[in-house]
Amino acid sequence: MEHIVVTIARQYGSGGKTVGKMLAKEMEIPWYSRDILKMASEESGISEQLFMQFDEKLKSSLFKRISPDIYTGELIPPESSDFVSAKNLFNYQAEVIKKLAKTESCVIVGRAADFVLKDYPNVVSVFVHGSEEFNLARAMEQNSMTEEEMKKFIAKTDKYRADFYKHYTGREWTDARNYDLCLNSSKLGFEKCVEEIRAYIKVRF
Repeated sequence: MEHIVVTIARQYGSGGKTVGKMLAKEMEIPWYSRDILKMASEESGISEQLFMQFDEKLKSSLFKRISPDIYTGELIPPESSDFVSAKNLFNYQAEVIKKLAKTESCVIVGRAADFVLKDYPNVVSVFVHGSEEFNLARAMEQNSMTEEEMKKFIAKTDKYRADFYKHYTGREWTDARNYDLCLNSSKLGFEKCVEEIRAYIKVRF
């Protein structure tokens, strides 16, 4: 296998992004998260600000009021009135993710990348989760909220991630069958999560 792509979905506070960064550093490969928005802007010619607004707007919307829009791989052309629709902004992010998977080894955090790349043989999909207490404690270290406010924020963020995933994939975000590995960071710690991913890559490839 010429190059390997690791996708990471994660609960808020579980340290999935940290695991992704650590893995990328150890493997000496790049990692991508929100910078995919900038790359999608460059790919499409659509304003990066629009991608950013799309990302924030969806956080405050109720996906269940919107019909599911499962990603199928197509791009809407510029002459269409739907060129800058939420669907097409996601399509262009997916296009960037697919190009990365075809050209280099990397770690991709979030963006439903595991679904976008589900048919790619060089992809390892990971879901990082932790206990409620662990996720809360980590989140409290990084945010100035009361414990009650933080609990509500975590619940809201994870619900958004689950709804986003369901909207574009038709799948349940926390279903273990969607991933190659599900890792409990509250039991393993970040370093051992990285070790597990690297061990899996070694065995599989």
